[in-house]
Amino acid sequence: MVVRVLIVDQQPVSRRGLEEALPAASDGGVRVVARTVRAASAGTLVRRYRADVALVDLELAAPGPLAALAAMRRVQPRLPVLALARHVPTLQSVVEFLGAGACGVLLRTRSAAGLVPSLLAATGAAHRPSAPRPGPQLSCKERHLWTLIAGGASTAQIARALHVSERTVKRLTAGLLRTLGVANRTEAAALAGRAGLLDDLLPADLPLPGQRTAPPS
Repeated sequence: MVVRVLIVDQQPVSRRGLEEALPAASDGGVRVVARTVRAASAGTLVRRYRADVALVDLELAAPGPLAALAAMRRVQPRLPVLALARHVPTLQSVVEFLGAGACGVLLRTRSAAGLVPSLLAATGAAHRPSAPRPGPQLSCKERHLWTLIAGGASTAQIARALHVSERTVKRLTAGLLRTLGVANRTEAAALAGRAGLLDDLLPADLPLPGQRTAPPS
């Protein structure tokens, strides 16, 4: 199976580089099928090239990455979308992008070989041999919820990120815990660490809601 990638990125060097490097880094298992600089074109390209996953520049020019995400989701509501950030992004921009339905945020400092596991994990095409995927394959929204729980986000913070009520968060969390086969959030967070969820979907130095960054030395 070849994972088809759409790149929405205003950096031409990055677009061309990924188009050449991803197939080489994945032994042909990951291939860029389309690329664009325009958010408005993203939906059309998803339909035309039947993309399995999209990489979107978090600093995409207006109308911006959220518009690109919305255009793609209108065509393929369950399409996994990952953001590419030049620098560690602000928590607000991450929460906005994840809250709109994206699966995660990756730093451009990752090599193509470093991006491949995240692309495969987002599409469900592969998982870590040492950490079998627990239970049924999770949806992008469920993985987002799991990521927030693993990062220590409160019910109120998760509600803001997902644009739902706290009551809905509690219901979704209960369902996720059943799916994962764990008893509480602490066990879910521990399982996320063993499964490498945070390594795959977010850079290690990006704080999640509820986490404190170390003070500068």
